[in-house]
Amino acid sequence: MKPVYVINGFLESGKTEFITYTLAQPYFQVRGKTLLILCEEGETEYEEFLLKKSKTVVELVEEEEDFTTDRLIALEKKHKPERIIIEYNGMWNFKNMKLPWHWSVEQQITTIDASTFPMYFNNMKSLLAEMVRNSELIIFNRCDGVEDLSVYRRNMKAINQKAEIVFEDSNGEIDEIFEEDLPYHLTDDPIVLDDRSYGIWYLDSLDHLERYEGKNVQFTAMVLKPEQFPKGYFVPGRMAMTCCADDMAFLGFACRSEETERLENKQWVEVKAVVRKEYFADYQAEGPVLEAVSVEKTKAPKEQVISFV
Repeated sequence: MKPVYVINGFLESGKTEFITYTLAQPYFQVRGKTLLILCEEGETEYEEFLLKKSKTVVELVEEEEDFTTDRLIALEKKHKPERIIIEYNGMWNFKNMKLPWHWSVEQQITTIDASTFPMYFNNMKSLLAEMVRNSELIIFNRCDGVEDLSVYRRNMKAINQKAEIVFEDSNGEIDEIFEEDLPYHLTDDPIVLDDRSYGIWYLDSLDHLERYEGKNVQFTAMVLKPEQFPKGYFVPGRMAMTCCADDMAFLGFACRSEETERLENKQWVEVKAVVRKEYFADYQAEGPVLEAVSVEKTKAPKEQVISFV
């Protein structure tokens, strides 16, 4: 079977940029020739140097009626490639695409320009749906300025629940945590955090404090009492391994409590608190500040260090 990689999306959605990036990666410098079939010509062109280095030959099929199994087999016989990449035209109905019987789609990826997505979604929904229905990966690029990416994500998940969805802005991939992916319910009272969910809650609180303002949380934590903190404040938190054993950090927010004076550094406590948004000098900005409802001594958890690995 001949492996085929299909990259689809509307014009100027970033297909060429994605393929260019892929061809330039060291892992793509493999044996044999790659046949790249273009079904439209965008503003971005492939550099001859990159094509030569990656042993890639380009063939253009401009008309949908010319995208036939006979034409594709003829291109395969002409170039004898080890693999085939198809940059498919987004205006061609994807369900009409026919490949030779011995061509096997290894991966299908859809690129979407987030700045024009609402227009295409509202006016060409059927074409877009066929495009993403069987995609393994959906890449939203140019997300700068888009306020609510969760709407885009829900629109895609309604069509293809299994697809991995990635959002990128001008700085690269956006590490966004969506409400539906949280390992707890925001309607819980209190929101009980275990070893896994504590780290997610901590990161999400930094980005989406509005989700937690006024809500009660409960978690097991180690006590940290920084010397520079004002009287009556401490930090309940957890040590976290962010990428490897040598990369450790203490994750916690300032907590106001009448019990602060009796607490000791590195003591384990069960904290119940209300999340507030307040200015705190150590943050040098507004941020999450916990208002303790109760702080009770407890035993250390079995796994004292949480991990994001």
